[in-house]
Amino acid sequence: MRGQFAMKRFLAACLIALAAPAAASAADVSMTVRDVPLGSRSLQAAATPGPFDMLAVHWRGSGTVSFRTQSAHGVWTSWQDADADTGPDPDSTEAHPGWHDGSLAWVGGSVRAAFRTQGNVTGLKAYYVSSKPGRTPHRGLAIAGSPAIVARTEWAADTKIVTVKPVISPTLQLAIIHHTASTNAYTPAQAAAIVRGIQLYHVQGNHWNDIGYNFLIDRYGTIYEGRGGGIDQNVVGAHSLGFNDGTVGIALIGDFQNAQPTDAMQQALVKLLAWRLDIAHVDPLSKVTYVSGGNLKFKKGTKVTLNAISGHTDTYLTDCPGTDVESRLPTIAAAVAATGLPKLYAPTVKGKLGGAVRFQATLSSPLPWTITMTNTAGTVVGHAAGTGSTIDWTWDSTGVTGKVSWVIDGGPSLKNATGTLGSGSAAPVEVISGTSIAPSTITPVTPGGTATIVQFTLSVPASVTALLYPSSGGTKPLLTLLSASLPAGPQIYQRDLSSLPTGAYKLVLTATPVGGVPVSLTQAIVVDKTISTLGVSAPLISPNGDGYLDSTQFTFSLERTVPIQVTIQRGGAIVATVYTGELGPGPQALVWLGTANGAVLPDGEYQVVVTEIDPLGSVSAIGTFTSDTTGPTLTLVDPATLTFTLSEPASVTVVVNGQTLVQSELAGTFRFPYSGAPPISISASARDAAGNTGATVTSP
Repeated sequence: MRGQFAMKRFLAACLIALAAPAAASAADVSMTVRDVPLGSRSLQAAATPGPFDMLAVHWRGSGTVSFRTQSAHGVWTSWQDADADTGPDPDSTEAHPGWHDGSLAWVGGSVRAAFRTQGNVTGLKAYYVSSKPGRTPHRGLAIAGSPAIVARTEWAADTKIVTVKPVISPTLQLAIIHHTASTNAYTPAQAAAIVRGIQLYHVQGNHWNDIGYNFLIDRYGTIYEGRGGGIDQNVVGAHSLGFNDGTVGIALIGDFQNAQPTDAMQQALVKLLAWRLDIAHVDPLSKVTYVSGGNLKFKKGTKVTLNAISGHTDTYLTDCPGTDVESRLPTIAAAVAATGLPKLYAPTVKGKLGGAVRFQATLSSPLPWTITMTNTAGTVVGHAAGTGSTIDWTWDSTGVTGKVSWVIDGGPSLKNATGTLGSGSAAPVEVISGTSIAPSTITPVTPGGTATIVQFTLSVPASVTALLYPSSGGTKPLLTLLSASLPAGPQIYQRDLSSLPTGAYKLVLTATPVGGVPVSLTQAIVVDKTISTLGVSAPLISPNGDGYLDSTQFTFSLERTVPIQVTIQRGGAIVATVYTGELGPGPQALVWLGTANGAVLPDGEYQVVVTEIDPLGSVSAIGTFTSDTTGPTLTLVDPATLTFTLSEPASVTVVVNGQTLVQSELAGTFRFPYSGAPPISISASARDAAGNTGATVTSP
């Protein structure tokens, strides 16, 4: 986001020594465009620019396009239909009349692509994107009350390619859910690479101003900040042509036409929607009448009734967000409505200062409420109070002039609604606001590293200091993290505080406007080195009792004696408990046999979570491993040519005419190299990396 996460040059120079390495850089992602000649032979042998990880197509005409890719090992993927994306950005510098802009698909390490068309296709362009995975980015608290969000700085958004300031809508009316129509099999580091690739393609391929989505969520439940400035502002994206203004676009990274999103992804979506719609006071179960800005489904000016949480297919001719996600939206909306209660919905103010002004709103449950009007001198000029779930009160403001600030307050447990009436002298503004710090708890196992990032916004130029104190008191600061004169606007700085001893601290930010009064805000910081260095001895286990990879060992170190819980989790749910109790300081090692209550867990990817609880709070170290007890399926397709199919990568042993041959193969169809006499007797078996051997196949 242009300017939001960048300091002025002189400040960056002062703080460059304090900055931690970024998760990745703009140099880690690149894109090459190729025109694809039409014709069956050309489409099957399209020239590629070299290795690539992501692929999209633009095509002209009323027909459709599909594609497949080939890995470096020579294996071709299945054919995939290109899904048309949303069309030109409302403030884009360039559009593509008559062209379909396809979604960008993650295809993994690929070296070749093939295309085929159906119907009328008169032009075809291929966009090959290479996006290198880096370290897993850190999730931090974006602003007070928000779920953990990976900031643009963490996933290495390229701010240099964003040349236009974001457009802000005065209101937010609804959320539109998407999927990226990409793979569902990716690592956390690859997820960040996918986000970088999408941004580059949206800007340089579709010629939008920035990444089209306001937020993205990966299969691990990680939320990524999308278009710049849009965490808590109504930034207009480019996610649904004709329906971008006043909507928030959230993309689930994956393809959910025939698959369901993970539990972690659904939980993150509910948390994000509950928070973001609450900021806008939108009831997630409400209906919205939206006037289309014009697209292939709804011509300009059409009034469309939508759910407050809708799918992309409700606003555009597309399968997005996939059949499975679309069917889940009512359930998701119900979960959003039940999260973070109580809430205040749909505040409206009708009328003019000096006459009758009507205030209306709805509360999620009956609560005491107040409405207070205050003039620029700080004097209360109007007040009302009541109890219930419906607020409807008319204020007689006869004789009141100037500018008045109003607040509808439903108590400390919900977000108030605020606004202004009238004109005249500007209402008082906060000098420093939007303060956030991430991570606020620093540990040796903090995801994404140990750099603490502090962000805030200045309403006016000011001299700013950031001082660190022990939380137990004391007037002498331990560290001066920042002392500089800064301009108005968003600010950011970072510092590695991991060298501090275990303990509780407070960060005091003080902003002093020129000729003004200093204003201070305090943020809590905890350094907790109680647990460190979690290791998993066997990231792949096969607890089937055959003596090979039947168990794994979890190792970690403790700084002091604390209660410990070690659990095995999948999709955020605990499926087994390895240990509960106190452990003393020093190295620890726990062996797990891959079972829960004596039963072997189903095959799949799991997390081991080691949680310690001490007076400073709770800290968890997380490791991953995969359990695999199922042998590969080997099928003999053609005995004469020794052609087989294999369900997963494995070492294949073939005994043909008494001669033993061994070779490692990838999943799919392959031909075993053999130059002897014609096969008379064949016996073959496959063993995977976990030591599981599948059924032997023979011929005759």
